[in-house]
Amino acid sequence: MPASLCGTWDIISNDNLDGYMTAMGISPSLQKIALKLKQRKVIEQRGDKYTIKTVCTIRSYTISFRAGEEFEEITQGLDNRHLKSLVTWEGNKLVCQQTGEKKNRGWTHWIEEDKLYLELYCEGEVCTQVFKKKGKE
Repeated sequence: MPASLCGTWDIISNDNLDGYMTAMGISPSLQKIALKLKQRKVIEQRGDKYTIKTVCTIRSYTISFRAGEEFEEITQGLDNRHLKSLVTWEGNKLVCQQTGEKKNRGWTHWIEEDKLYLELYCEGEVCTQVFKKKGKE
């Protein structure tokens, strides 16, 4: 069984977010704002249903899904695209493949030591974010 991703996680590093946002087609003015934001991830699991909330001061985004079941997703507040998403466990990693306007788009979450890693990818650009569990120094 993979390690539990559940909890509240605060971002501690963010590598190549600007390159990833450019690949997503996000305007330079919005990129400047996004690069200054401190994100928090709240991950919950109830039975086989997962909810991942990305929270920051300007806007938040919530996604709910069951691993192994394709679902329709509208990335409201991010890049506002309609996607088909499929999240699966690959070993100890929670992997999402997204199909829509952009090619090779998706994300992967995993735990390494006491940190949560998130790799976001789109059209050849990869952003790696690292989070620490809230309350842990």
